[in-house]
Amino acid sequence: MDRRQFLTTAAVGGAAALGAGYALAGAAGALPSSESSWAEIKRQFDIAPGIVQMSSFYLASHPAPVREAIERHRRGLDHDSHSYIEQNVGPLERAVREHASAYLGVNADELAFTDSTTMGLGLVYSGMRLKPGEEILTDTRDHIVTAISADHAAERTGAKVRQAQLYAEPAKVSVDEVIGNVRRNLRDNTRLLAVTWVHSGTGVKMPIAAIAESVRAHNRGKAPEQQTLLSVDGVHGLGIEYVAIPDLGADFFIAGTHKWLTGPRGTGLVWGRREAWPMVQATIPTFDPMWRSGPVEQMPLAAFNTPGGFHSFEHRWAVAEAFQFHRAIGKARIAERIHALNSRAKSAMAKMPKVKLHTPMSPDLSAGIIAFEVAGLTPEQVVHKLHERGIIASVTPGFYNPLLARVAPSMLTLEEDVDRTTAAIAAL
Repeated sequence: MDRRQFLTTAAVGGAAALGAGYALAGAAGALPSSESSWAEIKRQFDIAPGIVQMSSFYLASHPAPVREAIERHRRGLDHDSHSYIEQNVGPLERAVREHASAYLGVNADELAFTDSTTMGLGLVYSGMRLKPGEEILTDTRDHIVTAISADHAAERTGAKVRQAQLYAEPAKVSVDEVIGNVRRNLRDNTRLLAVTWVHSGTGVKMPIAAIAESVRAHNRGKAPEQQTLLSVDGVHGLGIEYVAIPDLGADFFIAGTHKWLTGPRGTGLVWGRREAWPMVQATIPTFDPMWRSGPVEQMPLAAFNTPGGFHSFEHRWAVAEAFQFHRAIGKARIAERIHALNSRAKSAMAKMPKVKLHTPMSPDLSAGIIAFEVAGLTPEQVVHKLHERGIIASVTPGFYNPLLARVAPSMLTLEEDVDRTTAAIAAL
C-alpha cells in the first residue's frame, strides 16, 4: 500500500454503527466570565492547599472545564475507543481549530498541532528547505531547543547557524538596542531569523512587531526565495499578551498550549502564514485525512505538518476548552491582570537591597516571568528557602548563564499571594 492509498484508507475506513451515547456527550464545567472575580477564577484550579504557585508557567494546572473535558474524552475512549474516535474525531478536531483560530486571530487552515513547543520548533526548523550557503540566525539567549533544531537543519541541508546577542543587560534592554542589533546582523544569506517572544532565562519580552518591521525592510526589493523569514518561539507570551498573532508580523509562531494558556499537558501548535508553509518539509506523516474531506493533495500545507499517529486524544481535544476558558474571561483582562501582578512584585523587589532584578520593569519589555538573584545565596538556595515557606519558585534551566531564580505571578495568584512572595524574598 503506497502513501496515498494509506492516507485515503485512514480517512474512510472502519465506519460502524455507533451509539448516540458516545457523541460529544456532556458539556465541560461552567466557564468563568468577564465578571468573575480573580478569587473565583483561582478556585477553578486544583492547587495544593497552603502553597503559592509561582511556577505555573512550567507545566500548567488545568482549570475545571479542561479537567472535565479530558475526563469526558478519556471515559469515551476507555469505554469503546474505536467507536468514540470514529464518531467524534471530525467534530473534535474541527472544534480545536475553530477555538484556536478565534483566540489567535488566524485562519484555522494555517494551524498545525503538536505536543509541545519543542516539537513545533523541531518540525519547523529541522524541516526548513534551506540551501548550502544560507543561514539561520538566532539569539544567544534562545532556549537550547532552538539552537539544536537549527543545528539539525544545518546538518541536513548544508546551511549554517549563526548566533547574535540581541541585547546586553536584560534589565536595561531597550527596543532601539534590540532593533539595532537585528539590523546589523541580518545578511543577504539569512533565510530564517529565529527569535523568542519571552526569554525564560531573563524574562525579557522581545519587541517582535518591531523586529518584524526590520525584517520587512531587509526584504524589500528581494525575490521571495532571497527573503528572510521570521519565526517566533511564543510559548511564554501565549496566554498573557493581548494581541492577534498575525499582528506580530512573524511568518511562523510556535508555542505549547500547556503553560500560560493552562491547556492540557502535551499539547502545542504552529501557526504559519499560508505563503510561508511551503518552506517547511513535513517529516512525520499526518493523520488529518481521517477527518478532513476532499482529496488529500488539496489539504492545507499546515495539515501535512500536524504529526499523525495515535496520540493523547483526550488532551488534544480538550485544548478547545482552554481557549474557551481564556476567551470567557477576556484576553485583554488577563493581560492587564498578569502585567499588574508582575509590576506589583517587581516594584516591591526593586526596593530590596539584596535583590537584583534581571527582568525589565516595563511591561512593554516583560511579561510573566521575573528573573532575579539574592546576594549571598545561589539560585538553588533561594528556591529551596522559598519552598520551605510554601512559595513555589524555580531556577532557570542549567544551560542558561547565569542561573537565576524565578517567580511568575499568573491567573493562579492573587495580590496577597504576590505580597506573601515578596515578603518571603525580603526575609531571605
